[in-house]
This record gives sequence, C-alpha cells and structure tokens, in this order.
Amino acid sequence: MTTTTDVGPPHAEVSSARVLARTCAAEWTRLWTVRATWLFLVAGAVVMVGIAAAAGSGAASDPEAAGDPAWVAAEFTTLPGQFAFLALALTLVTSDYATGGIVPTLQWTTRRTVLLVARSIVAVTVATAAAVLLALAAVLTALTASRGVLVLPADGAGVLATVALVVAAGSLLGVGLGFLLRSTAGVLVSVFLVMLVLPIMLPNLPLEWGDDVARLLPGTGAVHLLVGEIDGMTTSSSVSVLLVWASAALLLGWLRLVRTDANT
Repeated sequence: MTTTTDVGPPHAEVSSARVLARTCAAEWTRLWTVRATWLFLVAGAVVMVGIAAAAGSGAASDPEAAGDPAWVAAEFTTLPGQFAFLALALTLVTSDYATGGIVPTLQWTTRRTVLLVARSIVAVTVATAAAVLLALAAVLTALTASRGVLVLPADGAGVLATVALVVAAGSLLGVGLGFLLRSTAGVLVSVFLVMLVLPIMLPNLPLEWGDDVARLLPGTGAVHLLVGEIDGMTTSSSVSVLLVWASAALLLGWLRLVRTDANT
C-alpha cells in the first residue's frame, strides 16, 4: 500500500519589488546603526555651517557685500562638504567587504542586482537629503551672521536643486566604485582624484591637453555647476559629465558584483 503525502501548493516566488523593499529597509537600518554614518554627517555639518558662519561674518564688515544673495553659501560650502557625503555613500558598500559581512548579505539577498539597487537608493537618498538640508542651514547661517548685509531672494532656491544633483551623482559614483574596487581606501583615493586632485592639477600642468581632460572629470563638472568658473563648460556638459561617470561606475560595479565571487 502506498501513502501519498499532500505537501500543499508550491510557494510562489517573491517578487523583485518586494525583495527590493525588504532590502532597502535592511540597508536603511544598517546605515543608521553604524557610527561612521553619524561621524560623516557631523563632519559635513561642521564644514558647511562653519564656513558659512565665517563667510557671513566677513560679509557683515564688507560694504561691497551689501545685497549679495545668501544662497551663494550653499554653493561654495557644498564643494568641500560633499566629500563627507560621498564618503558616507561609498562606505555603505565597502564596509561590508572589509568586515566580511558581504557573504551573509548575499545569502540573505541572493538577487545581486536588487542589492546594488537597494544600496544605491539608500546611499543617494541619505547623502543627498543631508547635503540639501545642510546647504539650507549654511544659507541661513550666513544670512544670520551677515547681520542683514546678505539677502535671500526667492529665485535662488534652485541652488538647492543643483546641490542635490551634484551630491546624488557623486554618491552614485562612490557606490559604483565601492562595488568595483571593494576597498574603502581605494575608493576614497579614486574619488579624491577625479573629484578634487586631477581637476585642480591638470589645468596647471604644462600640457596642451590638460584643460580638455580636466573638463571630462566629474569634479570639474561639479565645480562648474556650483560656482560656474570653468571655461569651455556649460550646464548641459557639466550635468552630462557627472551622469556619465556615475552611470559608468555603477555599470562596472554591477558587472563585478554579478560575475565574481564576493571574496575575490
């Protein structure tokens, strides 16, 4: 006599959207339970608000600054402050490789593309939101410190959108390089090179092609969008440079994530 056991209907596969939502929630929780996140945010706040306070105080004693828009504080404080937010984004990826946590992470989220998308969403959201809020805080700080010398015209609010674009693109670049290089030191060095060192160094070298190469770097595009002092660049070309670098880094990071072992 044969006994048949009813095991019930097969379990339906969980949709990618549901896995993505769960992974985003897990990444969000992990981000805020890491001390480095708070250190980077504090560093960004100190840099941006501190520089804005100094600039506002300087404007208060400068008769020529009367009537200048306080929105400028958001732009020039984001240039140095963005590195705190980019470091926050890239360490969200590389810290997992440094501690070996990437192995259980991939066991929990086996769909690697979903993991990359989730980490990108969380990193960009937090970094960009923090940058915009601190840029606004820098504007208000400069306005207050100027004792009425600076003004706050309504048409300058678009500056915050520019800050958001620059930091979001830089964060995506950091995330992509994080998955590609898997080393915090390596990614930090790479980000500093393309966002700060090379854009400053190349135009000052006795090279005919130095300026042309510098205009192809994301750091140059960020400077042009924030302060608009780069010859030969436009808003469109600057945005294109930032997006191309971010997209290329994400593509290369995704290829390594899905094609190689987590420990290699």
